[in-house]
Amino acid sequence: MRFGIVVFPGTWSDTDCYYAVGDVLGQQASYVWHQENDLARYDCIILPGGFSYGDYLRAGAIAKFSPVMTAVQEFAAQGRPVIGICNGFQILCEAGLLPGVLRRNRDLEFRCQWANLLTERTDTPFTLSCRPGQVLKVPVSHGEGNYYAAESTVTQLEAEGRILFRYCQVTGEVTDLANPNGSVHNIAGILNQRGNVLGMMPHPERSCEALLGSADGSLIFQSIIDSCQ
Repeated sequence: MRFGIVVFPGTWSDTDCYYAVGDVLGQQASYVWHQENDLARYDCIILPGGFSYGDYLRAGAIAKFSPVMTAVQEFAAQGRPVIGICNGFQILCEAGLLPGVLRRNRDLEFRCQWANLLTERTDTPFTLSCRPGQVLKVPVSHGEGNYYAAESTVTQLEAEGRILFRYCQVTGEVTDLANPNGSVHNIAGILNQRGNVLGMMPHPERSCEALLGSADGSLIFQSIIDSCQ
């Protein structure tokens, strides 16, 4: 399959994503400059991490106006898979593809560390290769990863099973101690209502080889590949 990796001014995880899906998983991958407006040739779109437009105003607030985001909206409306990682998650929220916002970390510190993610569902395009309740070891690297939404929105996310990943202990226990940024309900990743758009703060592209400390991130990309076959 073919991955399109969107590049905004200030994006810096694009090459990591390219390496993960191209070199490690052997798929076709291309960079998509933010001024492009045709994504028809791709099977999945990745919005990588970084600091799009310097994170001026708010993280992702300017990137949502880029021409490519209109194309991403159309791509998602067709039911095709879109994954936003870190800054990509922030952009998806700013663009209205996902609810809520990402605020400053609870301790007001940039957090770069390993995190454990509890897999809540395995029937989505992003978790087909995971086991029910599997704990994934995936790193975080952000200063504004504190997910927040109105109580009614969080209640809806819970009721509809749209919280895909939660920060947890290595044993799978969801605790405040395991939460690196203060996200409500330990949320690390959520889905849109249709289930084809995922936003997550942790970086699966940085954990696709055991040499890096974990290959668990590859399960997410492999799931996307399997869902498109």
